Amino acid sequence: MSGFFGATLTIDCVADVFYGTDYHSHLGTKRGGVSFFSKERGYQRAIHSLEDGYFRNKFENDVNGFSGTSGIGIISDTEAQPLVIFSHLGRFALSTVAKINNIDELAGRFLNQNKMFSETSQGGINPTELVAMLICEKQSFEEGIKNVYNSVKGSCSMLILNEDKLIAARDKYGRTPIVIGKKEQGYCAVSESSSFENLDYSIDKYMGPGEIVEISPEGYQTLKPAEEKMQICSFLWVYYGYPPSFYEGINVDETRYRSGAKLAQNDDVEADFVAGIPDSGVGHALGYGNEAGIPKMRPYAKYTPTWPRSFMPQNQDMRELVAKMKLIPNGALIKDKVGIFLDDSIVRGTQLRDNVKDLQAAGIKAMHMRIACPPLIYPCEYLNFSRSRTKLELATRKAIFKLEGTEEVDFSKYADPSTPEYKNMVEEIRKDLGLTTLKFQKLNDLIEAIGLPKEKLCTHCWDCSSYGE
Repeated sequence: MSGFFGATLTIDCVADVFYGTDYHSHLGTKRGGVSFFSKERGYQRAIHSLEDGYFRNKFENDVNGFSGTSGIGIISDTEAQPLVIFSHLGRFALSTVAKINNIDELAGRFLNQNKMFSETSQGGINPTELVAMLICEKQSFEEGIKNVYNSVKGSCSMLILNEDKLIAARDKYGRTPIVIGKKEQGYCAVSESSSFENLDYSIDKYMGPGEIVEISPEGYQTLKPAEEKMQICSFLWVYYGYPPSFYEGINVDETRYRSGAKLAQNDDVEADFVAGIPDSGVGHALGYGNEAGIPKMRPYAKYTPTWPRSFMPQNQDMRELVAKMKLIPNGALIKDKVGIFLDDSIVRGTQLRDNVKDLQAAGIKAMHMRIACPPLIYPCEYLNFSRSRTKLELATRKAIFKLEGTEEVDFSKYADPSTPEYKNMVEEIRKDLGLTTLKFQKLNDLIEAIGLPKEKLCTHCWDCSSYGE
């Protein structure tokens, strides 16, 4: 995904933006950046790769030289940002959390107008620069952002730093969140409210889908009201979100406890312990263990000082190495025991397959895997999640291909837990991973655990259900 933090205060905001952005590090994969504005120094900016280090270490020296009462920072999936733009709207800095599916079409439109792109991303168009160009087609930020909403297929939330003000704009279907925080000296707008607590902010407003808000140290005003239709990503609660965060007023870890409890209510397996695959599986496991009355143990220790999240490296071989190296099994808790393990999802299955081998080598007697969401059958169209070179990298698609011998299949049969096709697919995944048993959460139970109506949740990757582009 990606995540941003912006603040506008009556005092210097550099420390808040630095630490607030760092609290979004679990969302990012490739680059980080910050930009600040002060009347004396104008716009200041720094961008660094995060592939060989952490945001905090990379930016410590930079922020010591920055100043300003307003600023934005971002942990980005891929492209270099924030960008500082000089336009007829004035100078502004821009960060986006976006997945633009029609980027080639939109870029071609600008190129046909004899316009040029100066920033590149992975050898192609930088999506944030494209968004800036769409904004600058109009005569105001409000109309320019509406132009983005009308033009982009996929999703796009953004933060604009316009001197001493911020403009926050949430994706038109609210697929990604923006939360406004408040403290005595001013306001912030962020992706993750977990960044508030230690910086003395409190939640003041959950922005709605398509809403545009202008924020100053004295307060904020709505430039465009929220739309009724919402499709926030369900996976934020299952996996992406940090445990203390709230989306739409619903806490991440409370949702995971409820999700685990739902799995326990539909299960009858006996075991010596329940455990979560760190980190996001832990909340699900606690909910399962509390509901089932089975002791909770930690047979895996996560080694975090030097190993990043396993989805971060772009190279599959490196992802597999990271997945293996960061989790250390504890043989004293495993040998000759039966364990129930909770994880958020199975995407490719690479990490889980290695986990199973490690546990078997440590002497586990049986390993029952329970997954907090339904099988991921349809690649995500709206966030940079489940990125794969081919759909066959997904554990579900690989199993279906093995069963069918073709990719031309009615996948809806495999998304329905009542069908023999679903049961055969799950059994194929179980055998491939070497598990004793495997069960996935039912979609209705997950929706109940989150607590929002289904029509307000994007469930595309499980049942191909969503609206909008």
